Amino acid sequence: MPDPRLAALARTIVHHSLRLQPGERLLIEATDIPPEMVIALIREARSVEAVPLVNLKQNLVLREFYRLSDAAGMEEMGRLEAAQMAGVQAYVGLRGAYNSAELSDVPEEQMRLYQRLWWQPVHQAIRIPKTRWVVLRWPHPAMAQLAQQSSEAFEDFYFSVCTLDYAKMAAAMAPLVRLMAETNRVRIEGPGTDLRFSIKEMPVIPCAGEYNLPDGEVYTAPVRESVEGRVRFTARSIYHGVVHEGIELEFDKGRITAARSDKSELLNQVLNTDPGARFIGEFALGVNPFISRPLLDILFDEKIAGSFHLTPGACLDTTPNGNHSVIHWDMVCIQTPAFGGGSIWFDDRLVRRDGLFVVPELFPLNPENLL
Repeated sequence: MPDPRLAALARTIVHHSLRLQPGERLLIEATDIPPEMVIALIREARSVEAVPLVNLKQNLVLREFYRLSDAAGMEEMGRLEAAQMAGVQAYVGLRGAYNSAELSDVPEEQMRLYQRLWWQPVHQAIRIPKTRWVVLRWPHPAMAQLAQQSSEAFEDFYFSVCTLDYAKMAAAMAPLVRLMAETNRVRIEGPGTDLRFSIKEMPVIPCAGEYNLPDGEVYTAPVRESVEGRVRFTARSIYHGVVHEGIELEFDKGRITAARSDKSELLNQVLNTDPGARFIGEFALGVNPFISRPLLDILFDEKIAGSFHLTPGACLDTTPNGNHSVIHWDMVCIQTPAFGGGSIWFDDRLVRRDGLFVVPELFPLNPENLL
């Protein structure tokens, strides 16, 4: 008997996230995903008379292609997928990972080729600005292990967090969006963190299930040269299959002048990719009530209730602060008491302490009010 949770998730994707209309083409890109979920998406897309298209991929195959391909091969794959992406109105990316470190031994220069010649022409140039899209991970046992849960418990958590009442979340986000839009100076304090920057006149974007599942963040970008001070990220962070712990960054006039982690050499290699990799392209607050601790998967970790994240590298088109890079690395700091606490001020007004909003109009975003 089909798992009813698959159909529920497919309904959330087709109707809430993508708002799919009759005659529109939907590209379903599924990497290591059970066929039953792809089938559920096809059926739901056809229920609104849309046209589903399917790309099936495997991380084992992608690893070998990334390792051995030359620039010509990467560029040709980018050209083919760009032509396909240009022909659709909507995109859903479902990404599984039997081994979350599958790409960890792909040489960095090969991953840079992939990002420059394949990912950027397809996703950054076409998918993100020109389609309605949503991306989500899939609850494989590897993720359950990282979350220190049984596979069954993690699956239950996954479907709960991906199908919560995102309309209610969107309404609760509106006052935070207005407050951030009126804010000039941001100050963040916590263990190892004393950070200041401006978000004056930067766009503020709420995320309530339209682009990511799970979702639950409000993001903007700092004024590029305004970031000063230091920050210590309390969540582990994974980039190209390499896990970093205890990342610490120091800033002067917006630029990362010092960077440390348990793998400082590799961290600095990434930050030296291009000049923009040492500036911040995104600042966001996480508010998802179901996510309280890191799972080592950024689609979950950046939504942790009581967290914020900063992103060395490219800004998003929706919040342009002038920073350009092939890097976009979200780094998460959780400020709940279990992770050391901390405070955030907007223009010298305390708005969040130890992970909870203390401004009355923002109370609806605290976890007990969103569950």
